[in-house]
Amino acid sequence: MDDLTLVTNGQRISGWTSITVVRGIERFPSGFNISMTERFPGEFGKLLLYPGDPVQVLLGTDVVVTGYVDDFTPTLNASTHSIAVSGRGKCQDLVDCSHFYQGCQMTNITPLAMAIKLATPYGIDVTSDVGAGAAVPVWQLQWGETPYNILEPVARNSQMLVYENPDGSLRLSQAMRQAAGQRYPVVAEGVNIESITMRWSMAQRFSQYIGRSLPMDTMSDAGTGPDVIAIVTDPGVPRLRVRSIIAETGDTTDYQITKARTNWEAARRAGRSLQATVTVDSWRDDAGNLWQPNTIVTLTAPTVHVPRVNWLVSDVTYRRDATGTHADLVLMPPEAFSVQPVNLFPTQRDVVAGVANGGKP
Repeated sequence: MDDLTLVTNGQRISGWTSITVVRGIERFPSGFNISMTERFPGEFGKLLLYPGDPVQVLLGTDVVVTGYVDDFTPTLNASTHSIAVSGRGKCQDLVDCSHFYQGCQMTNITPLAMAIKLATPYGIDVTSDVGAGAAVPVWQLQWGETPYNILEPVARNSQMLVYENPDGSLRLSQAMRQAAGQRYPVVAEGVNIESITMRWSMAQRFSQYIGRSLPMDTMSDAGTGPDVIAIVTDPGVPRLRVRSIIAETGDTTDYQITKARTNWEAARRAGRSLQATVTVDSWRDDAGNLWQPNTIVTLTAPTVHVPRVNWLVSDVTYRRDATGTHADLVLMPPEAFSVQPVNLFPTQRDVVAGVANGGKP
């Protein structure tokens, strides 16, 4: 059976009796919370463990979190002496701290280049599964703003997710998509499922998503030309429910952002209406690999009306407590993790281009 090992200050500390380690593609950074009770007097006396210490968390031989101790909490009472340790991945510095970039403006910058510039001062590496992304002509940085808050909308503009790797590096990626003929790890009733809660929802789904423009003629009180620029239907909604998406100032002349957002609204809302929260009996799948976020699994649970689907793991919680060893998985269709199209420049695009060009036309 796998054990959790905490590696810090030249020590490898195992024997933890309560374990919670959480990773996810919508969670930044990863985190852990572990504790143990002293088995004999003075056992903890040689531990060198302090808040701020760099740590690696391993399950078996696999690294799951690389970061720092946030809290060290020893407890003593008449019958026991215990310690608890919690911490997060290295990317915590990108959500807690202000940016340390020497300047308040970046020009013609891709998400990958921006991530590197923001993460490097904090000793954090950056990887990308999906290339550098689209360059933005100019981006303002506010003093006090966190690196994550600066990067996230620029990454979203390139349809990128931002989350943390087990080695503590920042990862730019997209939701994994199904491949024809591919076999995926199995999460199945009667095989490895201990419990499952399945959510089917019609809340916040609509039968029609209509992208609309509001063109304005400066010489009249009303716009001219057709205002409907995109219609997307959701056949899974059984009655008329309409949601209009209004084009923003700064969209392209052919309303590409609004069209993309209309499609995104339909796909994401349909995807988010289906969610399974599953507890399985091991930290590992049937091939011996740790359950990982942003991977596809085949879910079969007929009792909760899921005959067989290939869904994405969004969150994994590795647990051990008095009830045994478990992994909690949050599963949804891959479409649930499509990234919202964003209008980075809700103003005239030629103005933005001029700023990026040093004020030249």
